[in-house]
Amino acid sequence: MANQLDEMTGPINEQGKDVNVIQKQIPVKVGVGSTIFEVILWVLGIIPGVIFLFMKIKAGTYLRSLEQKIQHDASQIDNYLEQRVMILQNAAKLLDKAIDLDKDVMKSVAMYRGGGNHTDVERNNASQSLDRLFRDVNVAFEQYPNLQAHNEIEDCLKQNSYLQKEITAARELYNDTVFEWNSAIQQWPTKMIVAAKNGYTTRIPFTTSQEIKEKARDVFF
Repeated sequence: MANQLDEMTGPINEQGKDVNVIQKQIPVKVGVGSTIFEVILWVLGIIPGVIFLFMKIKAGTYLRSLEQKIQHDASQIDNYLEQRVMILQNAAKLLDKAIDLDKDVMKSVAMYRGGGNHTDVERNNASQSLDRLFRDVNVAFEQYPNLQAHNEIEDCLKQNSYLQKEITAARELYNDTVFEWNSAIQQWPTKMIVAAKNGYTTRIPFTTSQEIKEKARDVFF
């Protein structure tokens, strides 16, 4: 039998392909087959039914623990995002006479001033808004040579660069945990049955903003 995918003969896409993360939470569902499976275990005897019951309890404990880890990893991102908000707002104030910042962007990142819990979608949106704010601040900094000697602005940009690296590391850890969660809730029978019973859904990974994607296509050298 010939290879189903042959990298030597194609077909290929010479233009390449850009990919995006789908912002959708998919609920876990099990069919009637899972119910029949559990009934059969009890029909076979108390021992198989009890064993599977303990397996479900263990699976539920594991998923709850994993959910707490997701929250911990998300809070790390939130901490760095909040710090980045403060840094960029300070830079924006120093540049307020040289740049007309997008008011909608400022409004969307304001929720991070006081911290708090945020959803996956809110966290992604805030991060993307921060990328747009940094773009505006950086453009103004480059367009006005007299500002480049401003030590406070330069310090803000350096701190922003540091925090962006920390955010990248934190969201990689977060995405690893989200991947573990999304994989675990699809493992039949125990984890998937428990996930469906509790109404669990897949989680959305941390995504890169459109501004960052476009910037990655720029010519740097």
